[in-house]
Amino acid sequence: MASCAKNSASESSEIPGDPRTAKSRVLESGAAMAQDFTPVKQICAHLNAFHVYADEPTRCIESNHYCTHLTEDVRQCLIYDSPEANARLLGVEYMVSPRIFKTLPPEERKLWHTHEFEVKSGMLIMPTPKGMPTVVWEAAETAEMEDIAPVYGKTYHMWQVDRGDPVPMGPPQLMGSFTSPETVEKAHKGGMDGLLRDRDERFGVDYRTKAKKREGIVPVEKHPDADAIWKSDGKN
Repeated sequence: MASCAKNSASESSEIPGDPRTAKSRVLESGAAMAQDFTPVKQICAHLNAFHVYADEPTRCIESNHYCTHLTEDVRQCLIYDSPEANARLLGVEYMVSPRIFKTLPPEERKLWHTHEFEVKSGMLIMPTPKGMPTVVWEAAETAEMEDIAPVYGKTYHMWQVDRGDPVPMGPPQLMGSFTSPETVEKAHKGGMDGLLRDRDERFGVDYRTKAKKREGIVPVEKHPDADAIWKSDGKN
């Protein structure tokens, strides 16, 4: 059955355990002021899109990426179910340039997915910061999308919140990306409109407008080994 989980708002009642005590909050505040969080502070981009389960491509989940650029060729992202303070950490995604991707073994390349369709369809967005003029931000976003369109991603989710798991359960799940309107319809009978309507309303965007502004992004020459989940129908 097609199923695509949207933002779940990370309600604290969904997470097992007692509420944090005043003591915990005080200790955490003290640690936040005293300790060094250099790796986390390198996060420089928030991306929002949907990931597809590789072994069950009729399932997908909204994913908020918080990414760091290690080099011009390598990025790493923490994946959360929402942009809220109590968001649950779903997994991680690594992104590499085509130059790096071509050096990987053939079997390894099958684990990676492309981003061109997400970018050009308007599915992949960088939520506008509060107080930032939309026109100014969209110009910066489009420039970033030009850089993301050709890169390859490898993603694993550990916490399947869309099936109601109270904590991360089972082995990590390889995830992929949508590559066409037809692949979207496999996971959501409402297609692009149905999948993105709620997300767009929450972030105050329109994926169609995004797609229009990105029409000038040059076509990507995608490696045939990538996006294997759509070539094996999730069986491989």
